[in-house]
Amino acid sequence: MTLTREVPLVPEQSALLFIDVQNFAAHRKGAEFTDLSDAEFEDKYGWFFSQMQSRIVPNMQRLQAACRNNGVEVLYTTIESLTKDGRDRSLDYKITGFNVPKGSWDGKMIDELTPGDDEIVFPKSSSSVFVSTHIHYVLGNLGVKQLVISGIITDQCVESAIRDACDLGYLVTQVTDACLTYSQERHDHSLRTIKGYCRQVTTDELISELGR
Repeated sequence: MTLTREVPLVPEQSALLFIDVQNFAAHRKGAEFTDLSDAEFEDKYGWFFSQMQSRIVPNMQRLQAACRNNGVEVLYTTIESLTKDGRDRSLDYKITGFNVPKGSWDGKMIDELTPGDDEIVFPKSSSSVFVSTHIHYVLGNLGVKQLVISGIITDQCVESAIRDACDLGYLVTQVTDACLTYSQERHDHSLRTIKGYCRQVTTDELISELGR
């Protein structure tokens, strides 16, 4: 028997995980951008938001619908502290200087990807969802063996989730055109770097694989 990552999804043992597609980091009014003038915002994040609006979020919506329609569990993680003052967040997040308070608007998924009323959201306070939440325990309870990853930022929290999921024994699929970072160069470099840990497909390829 040949071991390979190139395994098509089996819906009943698969889950789609959206990473950090939340108001804090994916909405112009998010707290990460509140101190920036319009000119500064456009200079630093204009390309990112243009790509998010024109390509990435529409692809995410298509993935969300296809997985829901085919019995694939849809899960979400967002940066959000367990406390209002963020005293529980990781040292790295404290050094970075941002805090998404418990229950805040910044901690919610963007409206375009609102979770269903019976879909699970994991608030995390570190880069990797596997470090600061109980997602591994929940995935085990759900019978998940194959994990599909979509989200932001490609070369940060997305990479962290892929590596940790791989090391924990999941077959990981990264949807390459449903992830994004702050430049095309960074995105492409991340895809090359993480390729050894996962199967990489496009949105069209994954939806075709699911059959609708």
